[in-house]
Amino acid sequence: MNASKRLGFAVVGALLAGGLLLAACAVPDDRRAGDVVFRHPGVVVDRGGLRQAKRMVAAGEEPWLSAYRALLTSRYASLDYTPHPADVVPCPFNSGPQSCLDERQDAIAAYTHALLWSVNGRTAHARKAVQIMDAWSAVMKQHREDNAALQAAWSGSSWARAAEIMRTDYPNWDTSRVTRFEEMLRKAYLPAVRAQVPAYNGNWELAMTAAAVSIAVFLEDQAVFRESLERFRARVPAYFYLRADGPRPVAPRYAAIETADQVKAYWFDQGTYVDGIAQETCRNLMHVGYALAATAHIAETAWHQGIDLYGEQSARLRTALEFHAKYQLGAEAPPWLCGGKLERTMGPDLEVALHHYETRTGAKLPYTRALVEKTRPAGTDELFVAWETVSHGQVPPV
Repeated sequence: MNASKRLGFAVVGALLAGGLLLAACAVPDDRRAGDVVFRHPGVVVDRGGLRQAKRMVAAGEEPWLSAYRALLTSRYASLDYTPHPADVVPCPFNSGPQSCLDERQDAIAAYTHALLWSVNGRTAHARKAVQIMDAWSAVMKQHREDNAALQAAWSGSSWARAAEIMRTDYPNWDTSRVTRFEEMLRKAYLPAVRAQVPAYNGNWELAMTAAAVSIAVFLEDQAVFRESLERFRARVPAYFYLRADGPRPVAPRYAAIETADQVKAYWFDQGTYVDGIAQETCRNLMHVGYALAATAHIAETAWHQGIDLYGEQSARLRTALEFHAKYQLGAEAPPWLCGGKLERTMGPDLEVALHHYETRTGAKLPYTRALVEKTRPAGTDELFVAWETVSHGQVPPV
């Protein structure tokens, strides 16, 4: 994925009035001021969600059953899956050696088997998840070259999700191997995903923050956890626009843009700003999908740890979800929006966010729901999104 060296604006968080207010629901306590008491498993998926998936699959309920079958028959679910660990993963822009693809796929495979272990209880899947993670932790030392931070983010997110499930629920993962895996995440992933990339396209920092907060929970690292929450609070308003922000977006922190023309250039030649539009909308909807998925992963992980980031950015995120789902579904783009041309390439990225806003809060997101149902059962984007109909699926609200 290319990094844009063009600079952009930081946005002041705001909420829309009226119909975008959250419906009443039980929410976690916000512990901004102090340490959290970490809850495990708590990286994107939690015990309640895993139990629901297990129960619904066993009962033959949809959409979980179809999603589980797709999961079980994927190449990642093979008990013959062979990992390909490397000590150094060098990933330049736009290309890279086979090790870049291997790392992402192996991390997804580890999560695939961990999720299967939770749903069907087959010990062979638990052993395979641990085998893959042990193979990488035995050798992995560093990411290098231009895409190092993004590569570490994509893979680190999946590693942390898999490791959370296995360490919490599988008693036969050797303690020394768990410790080795922790050290791998701390030394080979955290430095990369904590790097500053203010002038890059916003999906970078959101993906990096998703990995950082996930690893922080697994490691019970209070400092990195708090840092990740603050990066979320700064970057989400800088990526998804609301009119309440002012006449145009302002830059991400530390990115110095001072003119309307510079803002327009950073937003891919988009000079008209409306509620819900994103910094990369006029690049393509694929990258906006990555950003929406990463944003939801951060908020979901924080939710499981007792912090309601969803509520803090409710209007912004719900508006962005509906705006982009509408156009991904085929709505004609007006001339003022990206010159009337959109690349409708969004992947299976919205299930987690829909689950929160519809199931937990009772919000109505008709375009988002329509798109999620169209793309079910959600598979994997081959980067860091995987099997979210299994973990976060729900039936349409009555």
